[in-house]
Amino acid sequence: MKNTIKIGFLHVFSVVCPIIIILFFHIAYANVDLTPVRQTNIGFHALDIATSEDGKLVFLLAPEKVLVYSLKENKIINSIPLADTFDRIAYSLKSNQLILTSSTSKVLKIIQVESIYDIDISERPFKGLADAPVTIAVFDDYQ
Repeated sequence: MKNTIKIGFLHVFSVVCPIIIILFFHIAYANVDLTPVRQTNIGFHALDIATSEDGKLVFLLAPEKVLVYSLKENKIINSIPLADTFDRIAYSLKSNQLILTSSTSKVLKIIQVESIYDIDISERPFKGLADAPVTIAVFDDYQ
């Protein structure tokens, strides 16, 4: 009488499949090149940071204020005072809002971020007073 060993399909598959995966799918590691772009002394301890959608602004959370740092100008261009103490900051890409939270006082604050552009209208025709507090510019020759 012969001794016969019956091996099922699932048993063979469970042994052979990992060997095939190891032989054909090698793990590849890519090298990463890190190049420092800029380092600036900001003069205070930043609690957290967030960047604008276009990457031009960095919002630095400091005790009792948010400082707006321009990467193009390489300087702090604005300061937003805060009445409460916050320890986290995030930037919402869809709504252009800064979201601040405090783990100690359990407060959430949302700040709308709007860009203001200076438009040089000197030596352009205008109606009204030259020193008016508001100027409406019409770009009717824009193509």
